[in-house]
Amino acid sequence: MRCRSLIGLVCLMLLAQSSRADELLFKNGDRLTGKIAHLVDGKLLFKSDIAGAVTVKLSDIRTLSSDDPIEVNLKDNTGFKQKILSAEAGRFGVEGSEALMAQEFAVDDIVSINPPIPKWTGNISAGITSTHGNTKTEMISANFALSKRTKNDRTQLTADYAKGDQEDPATGQTVTIEDWWRAKGKYDYFFSKKKYAYVDGRYEKDAVAELDRRVIIGGGGGYQWIESKNTKFSTELGLASLYEKFDNQTDSNSKLSAQIGYNFDKKLTEKIKFTHDLTYYPSIDKFSDYFLTSTAGVRADLSARIFANFKTIFNYDETPAIGAHKTDIKYFIGLGYNF
Repeated sequence: MRCRSLIGLVCLMLLAQSSRADELLFKNGDRLTGKIAHLVDGKLLFKSDIAGAVTVKLSDIRTLSSDDPIEVNLKDNTGFKQKILSAEAGRFGVEGSEALMAQEFAVDDIVSINPPIPKWTGNISAGITSTHGNTKTEMISANFALSKRTKNDRTQLTADYAKGDQEDPATGQTVTIEDWWRAKGKYDYFFSKKKYAYVDGRYEKDAVAELDRRVIIGGGGGYQWIESKNTKFSTELGLASLYEKFDNQTDSNSKLSAQIGYNFDKKLTEKIKFTHDLTYYPSIDKFSDYFLTSTAGVRADLSARIFANFKTIFNYDETPAIGAHKTDIKYFIGLGYNF
């Protein structure tokens, strides 16, 4: 009798353990049990007992529950880590605690569940051009980008470099036709989902354009009009200190400027992405004296890590070095690696 009671107790414990699971109830009446992994951009990764790992749309879920506390963030920027409970259609409950009273929320108000820890992501690309025959030209270029996005802030670092030499067929002398690099850092702090403050800095050198250095340090406010998986668009307004020193001039150029710009990213297809940004720096003392820089590019993913890219940089300086052109356009074609 004692042995039978022990076996029965073990069976009950195993049955209770097997019943412990998160659950999704769909609008069409279907039901899944398993484990909630995470939800980002309206898609929930769920590890089902029967179907394995599946991705479902939040808009298809009627209600849901969890067996253990999970981190939930809502549209109004509130968040909590509690067990969630099934409720009436379109809603879910939260298990009560001293810090959070038992209450209900709309399923559609969920922004994320167990969001992944933000990590640094980036890419590096390079291109090489070599011609031999009637002309002899050697050119190399490289691009680097690093970024990190959290709930409250965004950090971006970029750098570009190009150098090219060409041999004069008449004299045999090598002439530098391109030798420049630039670097930029930017930090955004979000006060809300749309509004943010930013500080940024640029440093640039160009031997062919007689630019010893251009240093820009600015800050202001921005508005993130769109930030989705396929499209990002923001506008910014602020002030900047712009300093220029040219190799063929003894005097430097330093001025306080307005800073007006935008950033636009658009995923054209699953593998092709278009990016474009523009920043305009008109002098506060004289708006007709300005510096403008813009970058546009198209990137095609060849695999999860490898991509091909085409990029162009357009600069316009109303007061360039003596003998230099006001307009400067640079082109890049190369292969890159995501990390």
